[in-house]
Amino acid sequence: MEKTDLVIIGGGIFGCAIAYYYSKNNPEKEVVLLERNELNNAATSRAAALMTMVRSKRSYIPLTIETFNVAKEMEEELGETLDFKVVGMMHVAASEAKVMDLEELMEIAKEYKQVAYYITKEEAQKKAPWLKVDEALNIGFVPNEAYCDPYMLGTFFARCARKHGAKIRQGVEVLGLIHEGKNVKGVKTAEGEIYADTVVDAAGVWAPILAEEIGAGLPMAPVRSQYWITERADIFPTDSPMVLLPDAQAYARPEGGSLLFGIRESKSLVTSPKEVPKDITDFVFSADEGMDDLFENGERLARFFPAFYDMGIKYYVAGFSGYTPDSQLVLGAVPGTKGFLVASGCCGAGISVAGGVGLGIAEMASGRSNPMDFSEFEISRFGEIDPFGDDWLNKCAAARSNKVSG
Repeated sequence: MEKTDLVIIGGGIFGCAIAYYYSKNNPEKEVVLLERNELNNAATSRAAALMTMVRSKRSYIPLTIETFNVAKEMEEELGETLDFKVVGMMHVAASEAKVMDLEELMEIAKEYKQVAYYITKEEAQKKAPWLKVDEALNIGFVPNEAYCDPYMLGTFFARCARKHGAKIRQGVEVLGLIHEGKNVKGVKTAEGEIYADTVVDAAGVWAPILAEEIGAGLPMAPVRSQYWITERADIFPTDSPMVLLPDAQAYARPEGGSLLFGIRESKSLVTSPKEVPKDITDFVFSADEGMDDLFENGERLARFFPAFYDMGIKYYVAGFSGYTPDSQLVLGAVPGTKGFLVASGCCGAGISVAGGVGLGIAEMASGRSNPMDFSEFEISRFGEIDPFGDDWLNKCAAARSNKVSG
């Protein structure tokens, strides 16, 4: 039997970030992170990784600012660069409703002391030659927004956590919780039992399966996220900004001389957490690599990206993200339980918020007050739910289909 202070289930970016903050801020305590496959190999490595600070969802902003701050600290600690691509974000509003949304966004930028300003159509065209802005009514630009390599960021968290003494074990599957009623005492693994004062369920889209053991219904569901990468072309400068096209429910960012873009299909693919394979490496998310979805929604995108129909697609990338009906995270303690915390429900923003999530959960696991505001992420906010029922799954899928941000 093994005993430790904290066990983290799941070695995605959330689990690695929690291990980093906990080991750094509690040098006298022990933390063990368990990952049944390889670190950051599921949702993390498949993310488009838009590090959006200025967004309509205020609750995410402080979490993302923390990610930017901790990224610099880890670069200094390791003497290496994460090579964040600070290219800025362009917000294109082509309807009166989206103009109003953009005005609110510019006010939010001011509130959080982030640089943001309007640019002309000519300036927008120069920054992103692929973009057609004839229909734009207003264009906002946030110059300090960035994107990153999500796998590298997750790996930095893990490497720094190890430097601070965290034990990270890959290839170790958690088979279940050790608990007395709703009092969690540790985990059962294929290699034996590990007892801990606190267990964190950071198992990504599989998180509800473990929580079910103590009668907790985690309010999220695995919903497919997908994006495409074009062939290389001169109209895609490597330093062009990211672009949000809410009127097309699409986003885009540069990718080494190509364009990476995502769109919201009218009906997002959703499945029960129990149906997601343990290793999604060979999972077929779309037999036609999303081409049906692409052409179903292509007309909206082509309004702003005229070369869409002529441009060859080089790569298709898909994965599962944990979505909730209100597109908010699922973080903190499960009411009525003891020794059990949850970090899940990334809603497609897991990379950008990872720093704030890691810090908040690590401090809660330490028994200290949470420096981040998790009030909008409470696990009980939907009341009693069945996270494996069709009605619930469809509600979560609809949240992604209706999403207009990156």
